[in-house]
Amino acid sequence: MKRVVIVGASGMVGGYALRYALEHPNVERVTSIGRKKLGLSHPKLQEVLHPDFADCSALAEVLSGQDAAIFCLGTYTGAVPDAEMRRITVDYTIEFARVLKRSSPNAAFSFLSGQGADPTGKSRLAFERYKGEAEKTLLSMGFSSVYIFRPAYIYPVEPRKEPNLSYRLLRMIYPVFRLLFPKYVVRSDDLAKAMVDVVFREVGERQSLVFENRDILAMGKPLHP
Repeated sequence: MKRVVIVGASGMVGGYALRYALEHPNVERVTSIGRKKLGLSHPKLQEVLHPDFADCSALAEVLSGQDAAIFCLGTYTGAVPDAEMRRITVDYTIEFARVLKRSSPNAAFSFLSGQGADPTGKSRLAFERYKGEAEKTLLSMGFSSVYIFRPAYIYPVEPRKEPNLSYRLLRMIYPVFRLLFPKYVVRSDDLAKAMVDVVFREVGERQSLVFENRDILAMGKPLHP
C-alpha cells in the first residue's frame, strides 16, 4: 500500500491523477497539496492548502512518510510574464522536491514536463528551457526514482476554457489532428494514469526514465481508443 502526494490536482492532468489514485487498490492515502480547495471528499484523501510554493518548508511534516509524488503544477506559455513562468516551472518544482527529498528520502518523483524540454538550456523557447532546467535539477537530487513525462498535445477530455487561441483551434480540429498525427497527442486522463502507474514499478536500484509522447502512449493499454 502506497502513500502518494499530488501537486496540481486542480489542473487538467493533476485532477485525473488524483481521481485515479484515490480509486487505485494499492493506494492507502492520497495527499493533495495546492493553493485552493478542490471541493472533493474521499476517505483516502488528505487535502493540504499551501499558498506559496516558493517556500515549502512548512510542508516537511506533511511530506514525511510518502512513497511517491505526482507533480503536475505548471502554467502555459503566454499565461503569465516570463519571470513568473520560470518561477512556477523551475523554482516551485525544485523547492517542493527539496523538502520532499529531505522528508521522504526514498520517495519516487513523477514529473509533468513537456515535449521539447531542453536540459542544455539552448532552446530559443522559454518553456523548453525552463522545463529542461527543472528536469536536470530533479535528476541530480538523488531521488530513488525520477520519471519525467514529456507529452506533446494533451487533449482535455472534459470541456474547459482554453488558455489561448492555439489550444482552442487544436481542440476544434482534434479528431482530424489525432487521425493524421496519432503520435503527437495524448488524452489527459491517459497521461494521468501513466504518471500514477509508473510509481508502482518495483525496482531494485535507482533509476531515471524520460517518457516522450510515443512512450506514454505505449505504457499499458490506454483507457480509451
